[in-house]
Amino acid sequence: MIDSCACWLLVDEKEFTVLTPVILAGGSGSRLWPLSRKLRPKQFLALNGAQTMLQQTLARLSGLVYGPPLIICNEEHRFLVAEQLRQADQLGASILLEPVGRNTAPAIALAAMMACDENGEDPLLLVLSADHLIEDVARFQAAVENAIPLAEQGYLVTFGVVPTRAETGYGYIQRGEGLLQGEKVKRFAEKPDADTAATYVASGEYYWNSGMFLFRASRYLEELAQHEPGIVQACQAAIQGLNKDFGFLRVDADAFEMSPNVSIDYAIMEKTDRAAVVPLEASWSDIGSWSSLWEVSEQDSQGNCRHGDVLTVETQRTLIRAESRLVATVGVEDLMIVETKDAVLVAHRDKAQLVKQVVERLEREGRPEYENHREVYRPWGKYDCMGKGSRYQVKCITVAPGAKLSVQMHHHRAEHWVVVSGTAEVTAGDETFLVTENESTYIPIGRVHALKNPGVIPLELIEVQSGSYLGEDDIVRLQDNYGRT
Repeated sequence: MIDSCACWLLVDEKEFTVLTPVILAGGSGSRLWPLSRKLRPKQFLALNGAQTMLQQTLARLSGLVYGPPLIICNEEHRFLVAEQLRQADQLGASILLEPVGRNTAPAIALAAMMACDENGEDPLLLVLSADHLIEDVARFQAAVENAIPLAEQGYLVTFGVVPTRAETGYGYIQRGEGLLQGEKVKRFAEKPDADTAATYVASGEYYWNSGMFLFRASRYLEELAQHEPGIVQACQAAIQGLNKDFGFLRVDADAFEMSPNVSIDYAIMEKTDRAAVVPLEASWSDIGSWSSLWEVSEQDSQGNCRHGDVLTVETQRTLIRAESRLVATVGVEDLMIVETKDAVLVAHRDKAQLVKQVVERLEREGRPEYENHREVYRPWGKYDCMGKGSRYQVKCITVAPGAKLSVQMHHHRAEHWVVVSGTAEVTAGDETFLVTENESTYIPIGRVHALKNPGVIPLELIEVQSGSYLGEDDIVRLQDNYGRT
C-alpha cells in the first residue's frame, strides 16, 4: 500500500508539501521498434544514459519532498519494474498491476482511491509518465513547486511545455488568465497539422501538452464522479478486491475491466472549469520516435548520433544504434538505422512516425519480433536464443545469484546443460546435485527438474534443447517462486 501523506513538514523554518508520486509505466513505445517491444517497451530501456527511463523518472524526484512512489504497470511487466526499482534503491515503492489496459483516467483513479483510503488524509498526487526525458531537473522541480499552491486551492494542474518548434506530434494547451505561477487552461487542442502548429507557436499562447499533472486526490475523484461516474464505480469495485501478491498490488480484474477506456484529458481536463497550467521550460521530450531521440541526443560534427560499434563514412544527420555488432554507413544522410540481435530498421528521419505500421504488421502476422527480443528477461534472470532449427534450439541462460527457475517438466523436449561460469544446483527427479564450470548434465523428456544459482555471482550456462516441439508453452510448471504455476 501507499505509505505517504499530504502533511506539512517544518524544515529549516520552511514549509514543504509531501507529494505522492504516481508513475504511469504502461504503454508500448511502438515507434521505437526494434529496440522497444511489447514485453520490453521504451520506459524500461536505457535510451540516453546508463539508467532506464523509469529510473530517470524516479531520480528526478530527488530534491523534492515526497513519499514512497506508486508505480502503475501492466501485469506482464511486473518483474521488470520490480528489478529496476531494486537497482534504483527504491524498495519502498509500491507496484500496482493493471489487469487490463483502460487508459490513464482509471489508472489514476485507482491511485487516488488507494492514497485516500490508506492515509486517512488527502495527499497531493504528482502524476508522471515513466517514458519522458527531462534534461533540466532543477527547472522541472521549480515547476512542481510553482504548481503546489494551485493544487492546494483545488485546481487540477497540468504542466505546459514551452514549445521550441512547430511540432505536430504533441497536443497543445491554450493558456487563459493568469493564476499565481500559472494560468487557467483556456482549451486543449489535438495534435495539429504543420500549418496549425506553426500558428499556435507564433501566437505565443500555446504550450505543448506534457501529460504530467498535480492535484489533490479528492479533487480528482470529485471531478471524475461528475464527468465519468462509470470510472469511479468500476474502480471502487476493483479496489474492494485489492490484495497483495508476491509484493505486487492487484485489484479485481473483472470489476476493473468494466471501466470506460478513456484518458485523463478526455475524462476530466477538457471538461473541468478548474484546470490550470504551469509552464515548464526544462528540455522536455516524450521520446515518441527515433527522430525525437536523435534531436535530444549528443551529435558529432556531422550531426550523427552514434551508439555502440558504429563506423561512419560521409554520413550526415543520421541516428545509428548498434546493439550487438558493427554497423557501418557510407554516403547516407537523414536516416535512422537501428540494429538488434534479431532485427534491423532503416528508415528516413522524416518518416519516423511510420515505424508503428511495421509493428502493426508484425503483430498481424504473429511474428515474434513484435513481442520480444532474442534476449528475453525473466524474474530469475534472462536467456538469449542463439540459434534454432526444426528439432533443436540453443540458449544462453543467465541466472541471478540466489534465484531459482520453476520446478518443471517438458512433454516434447530433452535438455543438455553446460555450465560456462558459476555453479548450478540441479534437481532432476529425486536427485539434487551441483554442476560447476565446464561440467554438464542431461535432462530427459518428461523428467521433473529445477535449476538454481546457489552462488554469489551470476550463473551462465548453455542449454541445448532437442525434440519434436520446442515452444515455451511446453513448460509445465509444478512449483514456482514467482506465482506463475
